[in-house]
Amino acid sequence: MSTIFDLVKAEFIASYWTTLEHEETYLTQELFPDVKQLGLDLKWIKGAKGRPIVLKMSAFDATAIPRPRIGFATMFMQMPLMKESMYIDEELRQQLNIMLQTKNEELIQNVMTRVFDDEIQLLRGARARREMMRSMMLSTGAISIVDNGQEFLFDYGVTHKADADTPWENPAADPIKDIIDAKDKISEDTGEALTRAMCDRRTFRNLQNNTRISQTIFAFNPGISGIVSEELLRRYIQSETGISIEINENHYVEQNGTTHRYMPQDTFVMFPSGALGNTHFGTTPAESDLMGSGAANVSIVDTGVAITTATKVDPVNIETIVSQICLPSFERAESVFILDTGN
Repeated sequence: MSTIFDLVKAEFIASYWTTLEHEETYLTQELFPDVKQLGLDLKWIKGAKGRPIVLKMSAFDATAIPRPRIGFATMFMQMPLMKESMYIDEELRQQLNIMLQTKNEELIQNVMTRVFDDEIQLLRGARARREMMRSMMLSTGAISIVDNGQEFLFDYGVTHKADADTPWENPAADPIKDIIDAKDKISEDTGEALTRAMCDRRTFRNLQNNTRISQTIFAFNPGISGIVSEELLRRYIQSETGISIEINENHYVEQNGTTHRYMPQDTFVMFPSGALGNTHFGTTPAESDLMGSGAANVSIVDTGVAITTATKVDPVNIETIVSQICLPSFERAESVFILDTGN
């Protein structure tokens, strides 16, 4: 007869996780796609793309003159480890043991679904941590984490930051000018065209309430008054600046129970099309040392997240450990503009 040790294994948890439709869409995943690498160290080249510098003239039969790599910097950081575990509590374990004795597959499946729903909270937490790091990097230019006695700080060297000429919560502000100024600056410095932006709902609402914007939209749309609709505002911003706006209202919860936004208020981040970097996964100790060893069951999901299940003998239980070594890179940091709209 099967026991809980036969049913609660890393590969079964991994299979359950991969079949789920995640209820929350993480908006920076597309901007920083997942990649796997060996080891712990993350290294990449960051620099302004810039406009092309014309090739030097040369006489025939002359030696080529070396061109220095101007404007590029090597970024290096050791990726942090994140790890937590869970046990099946005694009450649930007893329920499962009773169901196993009945050999009722439907009842067993119902209890196992409860078990897996508990276990995948760790995987959801790993996913949220990745989004937190990417969003923090995109909206501030740095990642700063203080958690469980550990401190991690890394500045990505984003140089294009500015304050709005007038805070956007002021209806008399001129957001269109702020956006166009940012586009011109990125174009001048890097040759890139800003085409997308991300902000929270409050910042977007400030645009809806803006006097200049609403008066212009109403002038071209007779019969419309009041608050500018989201659709009309998006179309107007797109036509005036070439920027399409993504509203990010997702939240995450810290260990102490406090809730935070992935995208901070009064921040309008603009960036060009395409990926801006990557989400790098290193090789966890579970993957490098335990997989295939027979000491524990290990499965890998989400490119580089390790699920480990191991039997505990005192008290008798199963421990599920989820770990990841992860850090995003920001190769196109110079082509991103972070605008503080609430200065």
